[in-house]
Amino acid sequence: MKMKGKANLLRSVFLAIVLLISVIYFASCEKYAYVIETVNPEDTVYFQADIQPIFTAKCIACHGSNRNPDLREGFSYDALTTGGYVAAPAESSRLYVRITSGGHVAYTTDEQKQLILIWIQQGAQNN
Repeated sequence: MKMKGKANLLRSVFLAIVLLISVIYFASCEKYAYVIETVNPEDTVYFQADIQPIFTAKCIACHGSNRNPDLREGFSYDALTTGGYVAAPAESSRLYVRITSGGHVAYTTDEQKQLILIWIQQGAQNN
């Protein structure tokens, strides 16, 4: 009888520990979901103010004068438009496909990808 009581006590202690660990684990989860920033497609996206800063911050380390397209300020717009990177439809343009697939995905945020897509959809103006 004493052995049965010790087994019940050990089982109760084990379950209490498991319950405590579960509560701690689930309580430590982030309470707020990550919200992807979105860009209003109705807003005008400006090349100089919105797109070039992305290239300057994220791309010119590799896409300088030695690798096409040259995304340095003063060269990027011509490199993209004459190199066929921003042709319609925007979702199939070389620029958008490259930043949303393969090794280029990690270099830009979702918001930056949206800005580039909308800029191409709006006619890829040099504004």
